[in-house]
Amino acid sequence: MEREGFPSRCEASKGEICFRLLARSILLHLTLPSVLRALGFAQWLAEKCHGAVSLLRLLGLLSGLPFIKMFRGNLVLRLITLGFEAMSMTSIASRNLHTPTKYAPSLFEGRHRDSIIAYPTKLLKLSADTEKLRIGKMIHAQLIASSENSRDVIVEANSLINMYSKCGQILSARKLFDDMRERNEVSWGALMTGYLRSGFPSEVIQLFKSMLFLDSVPPNEYILATVVSSCSDYRAVDEGKQCHGYVVKSGLEFHQYVKNALLSMYLRCWDVKAGIVVLDNLPGYDIFTYNLVLNGLMENGNLMDALDVLARIVADRVAWDGATYSTALGLCASLGDLKLGLSLHCQMLKSRVDCDDFFCSTLIDMYGKCGKVMNASKVFSSLRIRNVVTWTAVMTAYFQNGFFEEALNHLPEMENECVLPNDYTFVVLLNCCAALSALRHGYLLHALVQKSGFKNHTNVGNALINMYSKSGAIEASYEVFSNMVYQDFATWNSMICGYSQHGLGREALSVFGEMMAARELPSYVTFVGVLSACAHLGLEQEALFYLNHLMGHYGIEPGVEHYTCIVRLLTKVGSLDRAENFMKSTPVQWDTVAWRTLLNACHVHRQYGLGQRVAEIVIRMDATDVGTYILASNMYAKAKRWDGVVNIRKQMRERSIKKEPGVSWIEIKDTTHVFVSDDNSHPEYLKIFEKVGELLSKIKELGYVPAIAGVLHDVEDEQKEDYLSYHSEKLAIAYGLLKTPSAAPLRVIKNLRICDDCHSAVKLIAKVTKRVIIVRDVNRFHHFREGFCSCGDHW
Repeated sequence: MEREGFPSRCEASKGEICFRLLARSILLHLTLPSVLRALGFAQWLAEKCHGAVSLLRLLGLLSGLPFIKMFRGNLVLRLITLGFEAMSMTSIASRNLHTPTKYAPSLFEGRHRDSIIAYPTKLLKLSADTEKLRIGKMIHAQLIASSENSRDVIVEANSLINMYSKCGQILSARKLFDDMRERNEVSWGALMTGYLRSGFPSEVIQLFKSMLFLDSVPPNEYILATVVSSCSDYRAVDEGKQCHGYVVKSGLEFHQYVKNALLSMYLRCWDVKAGIVVLDNLPGYDIFTYNLVLNGLMENGNLMDALDVLARIVADRVAWDGATYSTALGLCASLGDLKLGLSLHCQMLKSRVDCDDFFCSTLIDMYGKCGKVMNASKVFSSLRIRNVVTWTAVMTAYFQNGFFEEALNHLPEMENECVLPNDYTFVVLLNCCAALSALRHGYLLHALVQKSGFKNHTNVGNALINMYSKSGAIEASYEVFSNMVYQDFATWNSMICGYSQHGLGREALSVFGEMMAARELPSYVTFVGVLSACAHLGLEQEALFYLNHLMGHYGIEPGVEHYTCIVRLLTKVGSLDRAENFMKSTPVQWDTVAWRTLLNACHVHRQYGLGQRVAEIVIRMDATDVGTYILASNMYAKAKRWDGVVNIRKQMRERSIKKEPGVSWIEIKDTTHVFVSDDNSHPEYLKIFEKVGELLSKIKELGYVPAIAGVLHDVEDEQKEDYLSYHSEKLAIAYGLLKTPSAAPLRVIKNLRICDDCHSAVKLIAKVTKRVIIVRDVNRFHHFREGFCSCGDHW
C-alpha cells in the first residue's frame, strides 16, 4: 500500500520514462530554446512525479553540451539547483525508490567538474540548506582535488564551515576553522552559529573571547546577536551584560537582530528590569519583538508589566499576528481578566485571524481559567477538526472549574473520533480521578496509560502517584513511585506529601532520606510534607531542626504552611498553651487553617475555654466558615453549656449559614453508593441497618460506648444513641462489608470531619472484622487497622 502524499510505483515509473524521452528529444534537437523549454518542463515534472533520480541523470546528460558551456556554467547551476529541490521533495519518498543521491557522483565526472568547481559556494549552500552531507563532502573532495590557487579560499572555507555546521558535523567545521590561515567575520560567525545550533552556547562565548583577543577582525551585528543569544541559552547574565556593553561601544545596538537578542537574554536570565530598560531606550520594534517581550514577562511572572507592554502595542498601532493574540489570551488567562479576554476574542473575529490548533486551545484555556467553562465548550464545539491539543484543553477547562465527571466523559467521545490521548491528556484525567477519589476509574486509566506507552513519562507517573494517594491506595502510589525510570522533584514531593496525608510519618521521612541521598534539591512543598510527618510522629526536635536550619541551608523561606505544621505538632503532644504563644510570637500572617488547627486541638483535648477564644478569632476572619460554628457548638455541648449552643445556632441563622449534611460514599465494582444519616433510600437499606446493629453489638463487647455528649438534640440518651448509630460513614462501611470479599480493604469518603463516635466505632469495627478500613474526611486520611487509627486519635 502506497503512503498518502507520495507517488505510487506506477507514477514513479512514468516519471522515469518521461525524463528519458525528454533527454532523447534534447539530443535530437540540440538548440538552446529546446533546452530552455526542457528545463521548465523538467521542473514541472520533478514537482509532479518526484523524479529526482531521472532529473539527476538529465543533469549529467545536459551539462556536457557545447552550447551550454558557453553560458559559463549558469545553466548547469540552475539544473543542479533544480536537482536539489527535487531531492528535497523526495527525501521521504525515496525510501521506497532509488536513492536520488546514488546518481549524484555523475555530476562530478570530468566533463562536469569545471562547471561544478566554478560555483562551489552556491552548491555548498544548497547542500547546507537541504542538509545533504554526502553531496557536501563530495564537493569538498572536488575542491581539495582541484586545489586551484586562483580560487577564493576564505569564501570556500566559510561555505564548508556553514555546510558542516548545518549538517550536524560541528567538529569537522571546527577543524576547518582551525586550519584556516586567514579568517574574516563570516568565518567566526559561521562557526559560532554552528555551535549555537548544536547546543554548545558556552563554546560560542569562548570563541567570541578568542576573536577579540586573537584576531583584529571586529565582530559585526550578526556575530554579536549570536553571542548574546548564547548567553541567553547558557543563562550567563554577567557575560551577557559585558556583551551589551560591547554592543553599545560598537554602536550596533540599533540593529533589530541585536535588540531582540538583548531583550531575550535579559528576560530569560530573569533580569526583567534590565529588559524593560532596553525596551524603553531602543526605538523601532516590530511585532516579533513585542511577542518576545510578552512571552518573557509572562514566563517571569511579571503579568502587570506584560499588560503594560500590551497597552503599548495597541498605542503604537502595531499590526498583530496570531502569536500576539495567543500570548495576549494567555495573559488574560493568567490574570483571570475575562473582560479583556472577551475583547480580544471579538477583535480576533473581526480581524479574521487564522485559528490554528494552538490558538484555539489558548482561547479555550482562557475561558476555562476565567471560570467560563461553557464558553470554552462552545469554542471547542465550533471546531470542525479537533485534535488532541484541543481535546486536552477543554478537559483541562472542565477540571479547573470542578466539572470532573464531565472531563472524564470526554475520553470516550475523543476515542470515538479516533483521536488518541497524549501524556498531558492522561495527567488531566488522572487529576480528575484524584479529585473524585474514583479509584476504579483510576485503575482503568492506569491500564490505558500502560497500553498507550506512557508509563515511563514522568508527568504521568506523578499524576498516578497523586491519584492513588488521594483515592486511599497509598501502597499503589509507592509501587508507581518505585517503578519510575526518572524521578523529578515533583515525584518526591508527591510521595512524601502522600504519606503525610495518610498519617504515615515514618514512611514519609524515609522517602525524604532517599531524596537527600539522590541529591535532589528539596522545595517549599517538600518541607511542608516533612514537617507534617514530624507533626504526626510528635518529633519536635527534628521538626525545629528542619524549620530553623535545613530550610535555611537550601535558601527556602518558611511560610505559613510550615509554621502551621509546628502548631499541629505542639497540639499533638498536648502543649496547647505553647502552640498559642508560638502563634502570637511568630511574625507571620496566620490564616484560618492555622487557627482551625488549634481549634480542633482544643476540641480533642477538651480545653473549651481556649477553644471558645480561638473560635471567635476564626469567625472574625471568616464569618462563613460553617466548620468553625459546628466545632464551637460541639464544644459547648460537651461542656453542657447549652446557652453557648443556642448562641452559636442563633449566629448561624442570622448569617444564613446552614450546616452541610454529612454524606459518605463507597465504590463497589462499577457503582458509587452514596449514604446520608438514617438513609432509607438505598434499595438494600434493611440489610444495611441490620448489619450496623450487628457490628455495634460486637464492638460493645470490646468496650464501645456511644459518645452521646456530642449530640445536640435535647432528647433522651437512648434516642441520642440511635442518632449516632446510623451516621453515613457507618452505613457505607456496613454496605462495604456486605458486598466485598473478606480480605479486601474498604475505602470510604466523607464530606465532613468524621465525628468522635464514628471514629471510636470504626477502630473497633476494623478489629472485629479484621479489615483495613480507610476513611477520607475533610481533613485527612484515617487508616483503621486492628483497633488503631493512623491519626493517633488527633484529627
